[in-house]
Amino acid sequence: MNIKTITLAELDRNERNALLQRSAVPDPTMRAAAATIVDTVRSGGDAALATCNESYGGGLPSGALRVPPAELQSALTTIAPPLRAALEVAAVNIRKGHQPQRPVDQSMETIPGVRIDRRWTALRRIGVYVPGGRAAYPSSLLMGVIPAQIAGVGEVVVTSPADEEGNVSKTMLAAAALLGITEVYITGGAQAIGALAYGTETIRPVDKIVGPGNAWVTAAKLAVYGDVGVDLPAGPSEALVVADATADPRIIAADLMCQAEHGPESPVALATPDRNLATTVLEELDNLLPRLERNEIIKSALSDHGLVIITESLTDAIDFANEYAAEHLSVHTANAEADATLTTAAGSVFVGHWAPESAGDYATGANHVLPTGGLAAAYGPLSVEDCGSWRQVQTLTEEGLATLRPTIASLADAEGLTAHKLAVEIRFEDPR
Repeated sequence: MNIKTITLAELDRNERNALLQRSAVPDPTMRAAAATIVDTVRSGGDAALATCNESYGGGLPSGALRVPPAELQSALTTIAPPLRAALEVAAVNIRKGHQPQRPVDQSMETIPGVRIDRRWTALRRIGVYVPGGRAAYPSSLLMGVIPAQIAGVGEVVVTSPADEEGNVSKTMLAAAALLGITEVYITGGAQAIGALAYGTETIRPVDKIVGPGNAWVTAAKLAVYGDVGVDLPAGPSEALVVADATADPRIIAADLMCQAEHGPESPVALATPDRNLATTVLEELDNLLPRLERNEIIKSALSDHGLVIITESLTDAIDFANEYAAEHLSVHTANAEADATLTTAAGSVFVGHWAPESAGDYATGANHVLPTGGLAAAYGPLSVEDCGSWRQVQTLTEEGLATLRPTIASLADAEGLTAHKLAVEIRFEDPR
């Protein structure tokens, strides 16, 4: 396997920075094009949405948008029993994994007579974008919908594109029915984001849009941000493996291919102080590739965006991982649990031999909607808290305001904001 191999210690500062610099944000040309599509749907409604579906794909041959609830239920009753059981197990685990995330209101008194409450409420309506087209992702529907339901969101709507032949994944529809979702629209790409953000005659607008998607979806999210909430921009799926000489090279190769399988733009990397391990991993990639259906996609991702980083020590490898801030980070070391506690920037961390990334993608109960492109340095996985908003509520008594009166007056005078001072002083004036 032809994968670029570098020695970290040989890089100068600029070369190291270049290695770390990647972005989840599409280029300006795509962002401008996506914004145009969004504006077209915003002004043209259903007719514009239908035209975009025909031009860019993702719609049904009939032009219909909403999937009838009866069709959702039919999909649930007709899918293979083992597949339905898998959806049910995954849904139960995701619900268990997210239930503790529901925020708890807080209240505190800063001084006598001054109380600050921090109150959280669920959003009224959320749109969950579920990728489709070339491949269907019912797991992404579960990951987007269940946190919203736990949060108590009043209305959850799903959009997902049809494939090139105009077919819709029955498993995706079944997953929606399993969760009690009745509002599912077949449209994809930037036009779907525009419809969710601004509404059409058929689709009412939402308060926030969540869920993964391709570069067009990400570009459209950036275009509507400010008019509607979005989770975060998401680039190609990515993975970094930190390993030492005790790791199994076959397992490492499999973990790298697990994320490379998503698409030819997916970056995957191995950071290790052991050159012999790195060499063996490359050999195992060649051995395992023929076993996989999407081997050409994997090979392209590995060749164009794969990377092996040789470090001077395991500590250096972990330090690099924290700088890189990968979406998926796998730790294959002799003391994997201890080493995992040293990681401070990653979307989701997988600890040891028995923790494949695909377990988190489907069934552990953790969320697989994760920050990419280095954003894991500042953001975490999609959560229940993302499906609501906080507000602070301030309650003061006369005693409390009297105590703060000189502080407010001094600061207001310093900033030249006399109306701020008046708003306090007038409360102590005799109205007669």
